[in-house]
Amino acid sequence: MKKKLMAGALLLGLVTLSMAQGWPSAKPIRLIVGYPPGGGIDFAARTVQVPLQEALKQQIVVDYKPGAGGMLAATELTRAAPDGYTILLANTGPFAIAPYLQRKMPYEPLKQFSYIGQISQGSYIAVTRLDHPAKDLKDWVAWAKANAGKVNFASGGAGTSTHLNGELMNQATGLDVTHVPYKGSAPAVQDLIGGQTQLLIDAGPVLLPQIKGGKLKALAVTGPRRDPQLPDVPTVGELGLGAMESVGFQGLVGPAGLPKEVVDRLSAELAKVLAQADIKAKFAATGSEVHSLGPVEFFSFVKGENEKWARLIRERKLELD
Repeated sequence: MKKKLMAGALLLGLVTLSMAQGWPSAKPIRLIVGYPPGGGIDFAARTVQVPLQEALKQQIVVDYKPGAGGMLAATELTRAAPDGYTILLANTGPFAIAPYLQRKMPYEPLKQFSYIGQISQGSYIAVTRLDHPAKDLKDWVAWAKANAGKVNFASGGAGTSTHLNGELMNQATGLDVTHVPYKGSAPAVQDLIGGQTQLLIDAGPVLLPQIKGGKLKALAVTGPRRDPQLPDVPTVGELGLGAMESVGFQGLVGPAGLPKEVVDRLSAELAKVLAQADIKAKFAATGSEVHSLGPVEFFSFVKGENEKWARLIRERKLELD
């Protein structure tokens, strides 16, 4: 029996190696996106899709699987065959935040995936309505303390990075601002403009058009450096709110057990795509920064993000229903 098991394992290994060596010639590659078309995650997927498929000489098909803040797509990937023909555009919410808000984790972000490469990092932007008296986030915090019990912050949904950034603000400032979740960033933005909420901390692709269109006021960016698209807007560190510092990440992952040959090829081609000046410019225009990391470095970065957000979730005693 032991010899049969060893023979079976050897055969499986040879088949996997053969598939990896011939990859990606069998069929199109499916790139799962866990959000509806038109958002920041879709932008990242679409930006790398064409140059990556040209490099691999194989079609890449974007497959939208929205739901549960990206967790439905991540869960689906855990069930996919590790053959290199199903990958996912990973981001902060489902890979560093949302699983820790569940009573029973739907998957283990650091154990059930093969990390291929990071694509970008981007600051979040804290915004309020245009006629709000605060000139920056420090002012807004002082205003919120003076109006305790009457202030709220919007998010694109419970368990999203927009939600946790608000909770991080509460923790860092000693505030207890009420969370108002929406079904996506678009309605959260509209109600903020309409005055139903007072603050939103979201990504550049969502907020920059509203800021530049004169509909929202930028109060701070959460990254370590000022956003080139908003050179006059201070960082949270400059405002003495360094404990609020955070960045969102995006990258490619596959199911656990993806052959090393496939991971290495995908990672190498992705790095070449991200080195192109026009690709860097496209991300910069949305407030993101191309931040290419290989498989090991990407995994290490995501591990640190998991530890950070899981700790906040424990300390704030947060849990999704």
